[in-house]
Amino acid sequence: MLTKMDDYPIHQTTEPIAVVSTTDRHAYDRYWFNGYQDDGDFFFAVGAAVYPNLGILDCGFSIVHDGQQHAFHASRRAPEERSEIEVGPFKIDIIEPMKSLRITLDDNETGISADLLWIPRTASFAEEHQRTRRSPTGGRMHMEATRFNQFGRWQGEIRYPGGSLRVERTRVLGTKDRSWGIRPVGDPAPPGAPATQSPQFSFLWAPLNWDDRCTHAGLFQNEHGVTWHWDGMIMPAYDDPADLPPGVEDPKMQPLAGIEHELEFVPGTRRAQRARFSLLDLEGGRTDIDLEPLLVFRMKGVGYSHPEWGHGKWKGELAMAGESWKVEDADNLELPNQHIQQVMRARTGDEVGIGVLEQIHLGPHKSYGFTQFLDPAP
Repeated sequence: MLTKMDDYPIHQTTEPIAVVSTTDRHAYDRYWFNGYQDDGDFFFAVGAAVYPNLGILDCGFSIVHDGQQHAFHASRRAPEERSEIEVGPFKIDIIEPMKSLRITLDDNETGISADLLWIPRTASFAEEHQRTRRSPTGGRMHMEATRFNQFGRWQGEIRYPGGSLRVERTRVLGTKDRSWGIRPVGDPAPPGAPATQSPQFSFLWAPLNWDDRCTHAGLFQNEHGVTWHWDGMIMPAYDDPADLPPGVEDPKMQPLAGIEHELEFVPGTRRAQRARFSLLDLEGGRTDIDLEPLLVFRMKGVGYSHPEWGHGKWKGELAMAGESWKVEDADNLELPNQHIQQVMRARTGDEVGIGVLEQIHLGPHKSYGFTQFLDPAP
């Protein structure tokens, strides 16, 4: 039961580190990354998570290029050693905590492989604690999590069936996302009493890279269009990781006073074809940012809402699989295709940036005109 981490003075309970404080079956601890070339030519995502109360460690790697999305999935029994982030040919090596790491996906039967070095562009920064209101009758999905992020660059190579890509540090940017807590994962538990209302979930997340800084905005809204959680900040960016401030967080980080947004949807879908985010600073200033989609990535490629390779599903002692599909062939109203990230060209005044807009809209949303679980935009 003891692990290497138990040699550090970091315990939060009377149990060893490997034993989480909650008995909730939905406990999770996740790594997530994205990367994209500055012209939107390709996008990739990486995910890996341990579900300590389910005894499972799974991962995914997926890339969109030339109109196709390729995905690698793998799962195993969770190792006792928490510092071991390996699933078959997949591995995360932490070179320097909160700064540098390497992701490798060795050659395997799926034809999808990669060797990628993460190079930080900003310090790490925490979002506010995320917690949904619990339903007294158990009808709502519960989430309670901590998340921190970091902007950076990638260097290395990606190979997939029919092609390969060189990932150049000067051109490929991205985001590191670490979260842990409680989130619906794994096979569903016995349902109990049926829900008395339609499920509803609306999430937007927009990390953007600019020449001299990075901006971040994210929010959750309810069915009335009321924001019940939001995050927003401006992060100083550094060309050389050696110039990052000492410690973990950057004292020059600028929290925002608020964020606003407007979305215009592709007709017949719930996918944005245009977006505007407005960042409200503490001095009363306002920065309007217009976002134009360049490429769409479906998050099922790294397990989100995937019908077979969803997060925390028991697949055996070790299992892996690969799949590919044409981006244009994906059904825009199919449930597994609702959770997406789009590479976005960002503009504010004369400045041009690059980043992503993550979105998932399920159920009613008064501001967008949605009234059913998956009715599309007109």
